Parts: sequence; C-alpha cells; structure tokens
Amino acid sequence: METHFSAAAQVLISLIPIVGIVFAGTVIFFALLWHHRENSLKIRQGQSTPREYNLKASSLFIGMCLIAVGLVLTVMFALLQGLSYTLLGGLIPLAIGIACIIFYKINPDFKK
Repeated sequence: METHFSAAAQVLISLIPIVGIVFAGTVIFFALLWHHRENSLKIRQGQSTPREYNLKASSLFIGMCLIAVGLVLTVMFALLQGLSYTLLGGLIPLAIGIACIIFYKINPDFKK
C-alpha cells in the first residue's frame, strides 16, 4: 500500500517540521529573554535574588518526556516503515531521554 503525493504536497509536508522547530525556537528565545529581564529588574529593585535552577527535577522531567515521545515515535515508525532511516526520528529522542535519566541517576551532586 504505497501512496504517491504530488510535488506540492510533498513540499508542504516537509515544511511542517521546519515551521514547528522555528516557532518553538522563537517561543523559547522570548521566554528566556523575558525571564532574564524579570530577574534583572528584581535584582535592581532589591526585591529578591533569582531562584536557582533545579537541574535534578528538570533532568528527570525532560528524560521522562523524551523517553515517552521517543518510544511512541519509534514504535509507530517501526510499524509503518520498518527498519529505515525514518526510525531515527524516534530513536534520537529516546536515546536523549535515556541519557537524561542516566544523568539523573549517576550525578553525585543529586545524592546530597
């Protein structure tokens, strides 16, 4: 069961991930910029010092999310395409998620 799309449809389908990545990058950039300006203003006004970033909770949360997304993508790509380079779309987030969980488990600073 092989379907062939027109050239215009293939271009549109290939642009969807690119637009998503650019949009997410823009949102993240402005969120970080807003957070930085908020902390700078708090320091100048003497209200409080900014909170420290909780690397322990973040590495666990990011690892769990990436494992879940990577596992679902890997299974779906394996079922739909079989063994092909498409499978990397699920294996890469799965591997990064596993690395985050390993970092969470072996970092000696988290045991304190």
